[in-house]
Amino acid sequence: MTAQEAGGQASAGAMGLEELLALPATVNVTTAARTLGISRDKAYALIRSESFPVRTLMLGSTIRVPTAELWKLLGVERQPRGGGENVNDGSDV
Repeated sequence: MTAQEAGGQASAGAMGLEELLALPATVNVTTAARTLGISRDKAYALIRSESFPVRTLMLGSTIRVPTAELWKLLGVERQPRGGGENVNDGSDV
């Protein structure tokens, strides 16, 4: 069941797993709110009250949210790409 089906007020709809995994290293508050299925206004209210469930980064007047922390909160694990068998770490040089 999505947040919308449960009666939530998610901004621009709930985010699917594929979209969640494609996010950059940090996201803005609106995108972070979508990942959590809450409104942008609720996210800012939680940040102001220091109750937002993950760390936020204040960069001047800009607030960014680390995507990895959102993944952890949501129990999402990113799978490594390509299996890593052919990774050259320089140890055989």
